[in-house]
Amino acid sequence: MDKLDRTDIKLIKLLQDNARYSLKYLAEQVCLSTPAVSSRIDKLEKNGYIKGYTAVIDRNALGFSITAFINLEVPPGGKPVFYQFISTCPNVIECNCVTGKFSMLIKVAFRSTMELDGFIGQLQKRFGTTETQIVFSTAVEPRGIDPAL
Repeated sequence: MDKLDRTDIKLIKLLQDNARYSLKYLAEQVCLSTPAVSSRIDKLEKNGYIKGYTAVIDRNALGFSITAFINLEVPPGGKPVFYQFISTCPNVIECNCVTGKFSMLIKVAFRSTMELDGFIGQLQKRFGTTETQIVFSTAVEPRGIDPAL
């Protein structure tokens, strides 16, 4: 990967704030032409610094008021089957392989605790022990990272 310069870093910050900024606006912010900014963004995408663009959705507005973190114990040999299963679960927001007693940390969103309970039951039946924390509030929403750090 090519090394990022100050302009690339500023573009990444701006796009993390709002991926729908116009090329014209971005060009004004970094003091370059619109074609130059377009070229830089293409290069950032090609080099893997920008993996994609997404909309931030209010899950509560859609009725998914229950957010939870599920810790799951998966034996090393069970990971391939687990990964195949978890990638098909629409309520899974994120799944990470982690250190500690539990090998997986799964973030989920459900409409009710009954639906969450059913999902946890599936995990326990197929893969092993779980421990779950239901989110009451979120002090820091998901956000971008400062590439200059």
